[in-house]
Amino acid sequence: MGQDAQPRHGQAHDGELGAAVARAQAGDEAAFTVVYRLVQPGLLGYLRGMVGDDAEDVASDAWLEIARDLGRFRGDGAGFRGWSATIARHRALDHLRRRRARPRTTTLDPEVLDLPSWHSTHEQALETISTELALRLLAELPRDQAEAVLLRVVVGLDGPAVARVLGKRSGAVRTSAHRGLKRLARLLDGSGWADGGADG
Repeated sequence: MGQDAQPRHGQAHDGELGAAVARAQAGDEAAFTVVYRLVQPGLLGYLRGMVGDDAEDVASDAWLEIARDLGRFRGDGAGFRGWSATIARHRALDHLRRRRARPRTTTLDPEVLDLPSWHSTHEQALETISTELALRLLAELPRDQAEAVLLRVVVGLDGPAVARVLGKRSGAVRTSAHRGLKRLARLLDGSGWADGGADG
């Protein structure tokens, strides 16, 4: 149960994000750059899981909408991550409808997960390795589980925020994320990598 309770990068910077959003709403363009830098890596990672190689195009559409509607947003940094993920999800679903295709599974580039450095290089390398492997295995999950895991782990949303983004009950999302993470853990155990230091 506690495996996914540790704050992700996004959660660790929610205070900074909330302050930057407030400044951006007041017209500070440099603050909007900070908002983009803090939110884009997780958002792009989530969209890569949804639409594969078209993620950057979909992200661009999402950011146009985010910038247009920024003045209407009310909330803190965590709320902004959820709000922006909801917009990105709608743009991804629109994209998939237009293409009349199922979401393609694509692993994330390591650069997608890079945020401004506040960990040692060693810690970042360990996290990137484990995240890359987990995201490669996401293709094995049903879509509802994969999306719940992406929003929890890559975007860094808490359970209620994921439920709001997906338009589902918290209990259903919690179950999907739990099942998805358990299945990923089984897949990781089967890969032989877990014995090499996944707990490090």
